[in-house]
Amino acid sequence: MNQRSETLNISSWEAVIPAEMQNRASEALENGKILYFPSLPFSLSQEELLLLSPEKTDPKSKNISYDLQQDRVGGALCTEEESRHLKTMISRYAHQSRRLMEALIPHYSPYLFQGKTSLRTVEILGRRASFRKDDTRLHVDSFPSNPVRGRRILRMFTNINPDGKPRVWRAGEPFDDVVRKMGPRTSSPIPGTALLLKLLRITKGVRTPYDHYMLQIHDRMKRDLQYQKNVPQEEIQFPAGSSWIVYTDQVSHAAMSGQHVLEQTFYMPVNGLRNPETAPLSVLEQFFKRQLV
Repeated sequence: MNQRSETLNISSWEAVIPAEMQNRASEALENGKILYFPSLPFSLSQEELLLLSPEKTDPKSKNISYDLQQDRVGGALCTEEESRHLKTMISRYAHQSRRLMEALIPHYSPYLFQGKTSLRTVEILGRRASFRKDDTRLHVDSFPSNPVRGRRILRMFTNINPDGKPRVWRAGEPFDDVVRKMGPRTSSPIPGTALLLKLLRITKGVRTPYDHYMLQIHDRMKRDLQYQKNVPQEEIQFPAGSSWIVYTDQVSHAAMSGQHVLEQTFYMPVNGLRNPETAPLSVLEQFFKRQLV
């Protein structure tokens, strides 16, 4: 596909994956590459295809989400019958993506925590957003209200566009280069602020210094239009029927256009990685020469 991705020819969510491919997958993923599956579609029933409309998504939400732990759908505007089909579809993706992830990198199985699953029905191109929420700008993921406390953000995507339209991304420079450029422009956390944000329920937990710096890097990347224009980058097109997996806290990325995609978020502790030195936590601790969690 390009130098920022590793293509794996897996065409079934129930595939038996040989050890050689498992090793390739973990090495590529942890070294900041996108794992690309050109022929891994997610099948939909006729009832489910009818749900692929922006009108089914609450305008106050960017997407429809499913919490596997609570077995609950949020952000949808559907009838009772549509809601049943919607939950069936998204929960099936949640379970299939988990099975594939565990088959692809068995080493991860004891460590993976499954976050929310989402259905994104709204076209990215032309969507209005503040610069912080504008995903057409290159960034690495960091969540303002949900501190990850050093855990990795691992995401699986599948383009389910029924009209055959691709999902178009840009991929930017390696994380080490991002930190060298953006790290010196960050400021240190103000003592007591992290606890105050939690007490005010602005965040769901206490931000660590790691969360603080990652959020600042995210914002500074998006705010700097010269950086967006001039940094080395490549366009990547993910056709309908393809899937991809990426550590979005490590890979600089921007979603430029596309509509109708399923996404599963996982969280991975650094001690679950095969090569912890590649984790953003390790890179930032080396840069700032201090412990961040």
